[in-house]
Amino acid sequence: MIAQMRDIVASELAPTATPDHAGGLAAALYAGRHVEFFTYGHADATTGRKVTPDTLFNLASLRKPFEATLVALGVQRGELRLDDRLPKYLPELDGPYIRNVTVGQLVTHTSGLLLPTDHPPWPDEQYTREQFVAMLNAFAPAPGIAPGRQRVYTHAGYVVLQLALERSTGKPIRTLIQNRILRPLAMDATFIPERGADNRAVMDEAWMQRVAQGYSDQGMAIGPIGSQQSYFNFPGTGQMFASARDLATFVAACVDGRSIDPHLREALRMTQHETFRVDEKFGQAMAWESVHLPDATVVDKPGGLNNASGYMGLVPARRIAIVLLANRGEYPHEIARYKILPALARLLASHAS
Repeated sequence: MIAQMRDIVASELAPTATPDHAGGLAAALYAGRHVEFFTYGHADATTGRKVTPDTLFNLASLRKPFEATLVALGVQRGELRLDDRLPKYLPELDGPYIRNVTVGQLVTHTSGLLLPTDHPPWPDEQYTREQFVAMLNAFAPAPGIAPGRQRVYTHAGYVVLQLALERSTGKPIRTLIQNRILRPLAMDATFIPERGADNRAVMDEAWMQRVAQGYSDQGMAIGPIGSQQSYFNFPGTGQMFASARDLATFVAACVDGRSIDPHLREALRMTQHETFRVDEKFGQAMAWESVHLPDATVVDKPGGLNNASGYMGLVPARRIAIVLLANRGEYPHEIARYKILPALARLLASHAS
């Protein structure tokens, strides 16, 4: 059956990563405690360097499930509560709206926050922490928006969450992710590098040689290799990098964590639990979205910048998962949600019956 599953994945991915497309693609399928990798195209077209399962990609918003997992672990440890309002951890947030937002609303995108840093155009200016706090304190919502009443996707909300996690634990976000998630899962090719004065990731040359060059969907190189675009210029707000091999380990732990620490397993499951129903088809969990389809309930997280695209999709009921990492903007990740994962679920259901 693995061969059939591989054929389903490859038949959908191959047309999206032909030589006519910019950059390349690394994908991973987890099914039945088995991992299959799929690679296409170039990590760097200039040098001809090919994409491999160990190529390092900019994760964009695929970072958010890691931060959501930290929130779940923090709840377990008694370091924070989902219904705590933000001033408990960040007393400087005293504006009329932000002071009523809770940790749980931030992690489920139900805070109502929507700031200039939440949508393109891509960064041509940066905010210090003090400027960011001032912007949060001045935030006034559109009519009808209130904490907890609606889903509004917000990147800025997760930056606030980062600050709350750091304050509640006394540790930097990269240290928290490293010590509480990456090290226990032996994910040694995933990290949030510091950002240098040139807005490039600070990493040694051996690691940098594994990083993919980012491209627009039209094939134009955007930024140097290791570029860390950000609206924010305070620590921990640069992009996260990882390989398809490492993310395969992460999604495997999410759907089939029998061999991992039980506290981490419980936290990963907690993040996937739908807490806000958007409509009859879509729901929102902690970072993850839930999509109720005829053949499967998919729990997933897309992410993207103008030079990178990513996707992690889970079908927990069938213990299958897929990772897509592309070094170009606007990769059509919806094929995983609407075609690949439902087809795999149907195949497994037919063999189980």
